[in-house]
Amino acid sequence: MQKPRTVRRLPRLALLPLLFATAAAHAATDPLAPTAHWSAYAAGRAAMPPMGWSSWNAFGTDIDEAKILGAAQRIVDSGLAAKGYRYINIDDGWALRRRQPDGRLVARPDRFPSTAAGGFRPFTDKLHAMGLKAGIYSDLGRNTCSQAYGGDDPNLPKGSVLEREVGLYGHIDQDIALFFRDWGFDFIKVDGCGLRAYGADSPKVKSGDYRALKPVLDLESVTRSDIPAVQAEFTQINAALKRNNPDGDFLLSLCVWGAADVRAWGKDFGNISRTSDDIRPNWPRLLSNYDSAARRELYAHPGSWNDPDMLFIGAGDFDANHLVEAKSHFALWAMLNAPLMTGADLRTTPQALMDIFGNADIIALNQDPAGNQAVLAYDADDVQILVKTLASGEKAVAIFNRGLAPVDADLTAQHLKFRKDATVTLTDLWSKENSAFTNETKVRVAPRETKIFRAQGTRELAQGLYLSEQPGSVNPAVDGVTKPQADPTIFRSSFGWTGTKGQGERPMYAGWGGARADSTPYGQTLRIAGTTYASGIGILANSRLEVRNHDYRRLNTLVGVDDSAQDRTHAVTFMVYGDGKLLAKSRALRWGQPAQALTLDVAGVKVIELVAKSAGTANEQLPVSWGNAALQ
Repeated sequence: MQKPRTVRRLPRLALLPLLFATAAAHAATDPLAPTAHWSAYAAGRAAMPPMGWSSWNAFGTDIDEAKILGAAQRIVDSGLAAKGYRYINIDDGWALRRRQPDGRLVARPDRFPSTAAGGFRPFTDKLHAMGLKAGIYSDLGRNTCSQAYGGDDPNLPKGSVLEREVGLYGHIDQDIALFFRDWGFDFIKVDGCGLRAYGADSPKVKSGDYRALKPVLDLESVTRSDIPAVQAEFTQINAALKRNNPDGDFLLSLCVWGAADVRAWGKDFGNISRTSDDIRPNWPRLLSNYDSAARRELYAHPGSWNDPDMLFIGAGDFDANHLVEAKSHFALWAMLNAPLMTGADLRTTPQALMDIFGNADIIALNQDPAGNQAVLAYDADDVQILVKTLASGEKAVAIFNRGLAPVDADLTAQHLKFRKDATVTLTDLWSKENSAFTNETKVRVAPRETKIFRAQGTRELAQGLYLSEQPGSVNPAVDGVTKPQADPTIFRSSFGWTGTKGQGERPMYAGWGGARADSTPYGQTLRIAGTTYASGIGILANSRLEVRNHDYRRLNTLVGVDDSAQDRTHAVTFMVYGDGKLLAKSRALRWGQPAQALTLDVAGVKVIELVAKSAGTANEQLPVSWGNAALQ
């Protein structure tokens, strides 16, 4: 979404826009062509994952001004605002109608008295005066999720069919201007129910209560989703946001629940992108939502974050009687660099839960400026070890017991990419206790517990980092996926929106086969011609990775077709570009051939691009590995 910078009053540079346009046109016809720029979303204000509160989990559509301002006041009075919780977001249920014939949205004055004079500006002014930011809700379609699934909810919009169409469809410019320019909001969550629930066969449409809108989103099938249509609407929203926020102070939340392969492209269209269906206050749903983002570490960066949905701490399996589960919820979301958006009724939230929200040491991991989502250093059905590299060079590590029995987990220096002959010190971020080990140690983890530490040690690469240690600086601009597939590794919970009616929750989240850190796209160990690599990037052929170079001088890697490839015929050529210029090129490599070493000078280069190109078209059968890829 970044635009080329135009340089004025320098005639000799007058051809720059034309040259850039030519390069962009080339890239459009050849997605593997170098562009010399970072393409992931960089608009808005999300250098770090946003933090705050949203109304939905506690209140659904039963919202009012007192409830929301009460949450805001507790955020301030408790000290959470000072720790980064800034966004106070109104979810579905605020709209009364769309006025006719001018189409201006009207809030519910009975629930939001300050809007009686004409809008939300007095309300957002109150939040801004408290040092907070204000968020609003809308939908990609004509109508919202609560209108689609809320039954006889009394809090739904009122009036004629047209008056009850309070979604963005057909009103993007008008509504975005109203929300941000006139009403002073700073954040918008955009749902997608309006693009999935109002087909001609819908009972709501057949009854005459709503107009038909052809569905373009399907949660259960990527192939039944019209991805370009969804992207086109978000493109229009972004254009409207740019026009109405000249200072760039806004946040855009994409909420299409992992449908339409959004886990692959959401990073290019908004600040936070939902990777899953809605969370609920039970342990199985936490596992589902966590899994939808845990293996997408290369698809989150400063400016664009994976969103496994809001924190549900304060209810069900995460209430004050389940502190182990509540702490796990918070620690895991922090390690994933997920938005820390609480949804509890903060006016009555017990102090024990407020203390979880306020754990400054864990917040610091989530808000670390390096922007690296944690990588799975150990991955099994019952226990996982997540490691993230911090801007200081230290590591954060979480040991997650998914199961129902205690485990004695082995934590090794290798998990942390620390030298095994040097001392590693750990600080437990819940108990604040310190410990130390050399090479390896055992950590007792209770059922459903997540132990979380800050770790210091001597890095394996004393003067650099593996690319897999810095996923926040590695963007799979083209990940090679041509046939998005359901991901079988995601936990499937029961008791969804329909209870146990129907056939259950099938694997439906797209993203299987995407780029991975320290793993092949399908979860295998990186291996080329029998040689394994504990570090590196696994991706499909016909892919292009963008890497931000933070003043490193040399790139080293061993490249080749991964042993897991089913395509044993087609060759792959690996190319490395620096700011658009070819720096290195491998020979054509096939399955079973030894890796080729590439060592090149990248001093002064801002954007490095790693391209794996093949004449084969079945990319899903041709995973490749950038073994031990590192910047030093």
